Amino acid sequence: MKVDLRNKKVSIIGAARSGIAAAYLAKRQGAQVFLSDATLPEDHDKLRKDFSEKKIDFEFGEHTDKLYDCDVLVTSPGVPTNSEVLIKASNLGLTINSEIEFASWFTNAKIIGITGTNGKTTTTALTNFILQSCGKKSVSAGNIGNAFSLIADQATEDTIIILEISSFQLDHINSFRPNVAVLLNITPDHLERYENKFQKYIDSKFRITKNLSIDDLFIYNLDDDVILKNLQKNDFRKQSFSILKEIENGISVVGNKVYFKFNERNEELISANEILIKGSHNLYNAMAASLAAKFFGCPNDRIKKALQEFRGVEHRLEFVRTLRGVTFINDSKATNVRSTYFALNSYDQLIILILGGREKGNVYQEIIEPVKQKVKLILAIGEAKEKIEKEFAEIKKVIKCNSLEDAVITGFEKSAESDILLLSPACKSFDMFKDFEHRGRRFKEIVNEIK
Repeated sequence: MKVDLRNKKVSIIGAARSGIAAAYLAKRQGAQVFLSDATLPEDHDKLRKDFSEKKIDFEFGEHTDKLYDCDVLVTSPGVPTNSEVLIKASNLGLTINSEIEFASWFTNAKIIGITGTNGKTTTTALTNFILQSCGKKSVSAGNIGNAFSLIADQATEDTIIILEISSFQLDHINSFRPNVAVLLNITPDHLERYENKFQKYIDSKFRITKNLSIDDLFIYNLDDDVILKNLQKNDFRKQSFSILKEIENGISVVGNKVYFKFNERNEELISANEILIKGSHNLYNAMAASLAAKFFGCPNDRIKKALQEFRGVEHRLEFVRTLRGVTFINDSKATNVRSTYFALNSYDQLIILILGGREKGNVYQEIIEPVKQKVKLILAIGEAKEKIEKEFAEIKKVIKCNSLEDAVITGFEKSAESDILLLSPACKSFDMFKDFEHRGRRFKEIVNEIK
């Protein structure tokens, strides 16, 4: 879909990474651009200079009626659907477009869209790694790396863009259509954005299939009951991945071997223990990425070699250092309970767990058993520390800490040789940090400062 924006008015809501990239894209397309942010961005002085040089009109600190005077309205993923500004836009009859929807109008590249509650970043990075290892021209974007709008119109027809896509980005798609859509899993998350209705969150995730055609491919997790219950009959092709069942079309684990299966043809890919990134969750991620790469013609031997070499992504079970036999692991990207569940089940050693941050309605029941079996001490931080103490005090010792630094130092003091000191908070970071990346970087700084 190509849209002519020359001399059209484009309003963009939000001056974070996605909104800024969308503004620059709209300007490159010849539009009259107006960007509005109800807050004052941290780097507002630099933005004012950049926008003035590029002749982009803007307002910070409020949303005025000027933003509704437009031909095209684009919203950043950080703006809730039930926010006053989007409700007013809808009441005025304006079509609300997400940033990935907007960017997709101006690209000639092929697109792999990857969504799910957990594993998006790892699967996106791994898919890109496999494709590049196979000699394909590919780049990752979306929630990982650059915003889609920054690269959409620069990509050539032989480029494959792998997008990490959140539910927020899918809420306002209209024509967005990936060539390959991947749905990794669905568990309750971000429910405050969906009126605490899980089905609304599920529906949002499934919007990635909204515009798929018979030439496109939908890859999904056959072991996820929520996905299976919400599958519908469609014209597009489907392939699944599973570690529990043999499947008819897709990829699965039989014994310790990972196999592609297409109709009656079996193709052995790799032994599960040869995949460098460990844990059952990463096995799922690897299978999904392999199917996506296979769609674009990657040979099995190249996929296998890439799986043996990919080391993972920053802030996701990231090795930091070993000191006096204690291994420090940064899993700051674990912003929900399910992610922490996977982290706990990735290690055989005893774990000192740093847990906490900002959460709304976390149900910790899912990690009770792995905490009983694997955790020797919980260090609770942030706004959730009182709740965490209440939830776990009867089964494990919980120490409430005043800061992340306090938690790391306390954990190291109480550790023994061969322990894992794991930051896997199961909570958002916004009570103490800018984002999970800021939290993860600070964790690594603290760990590396220990003498």
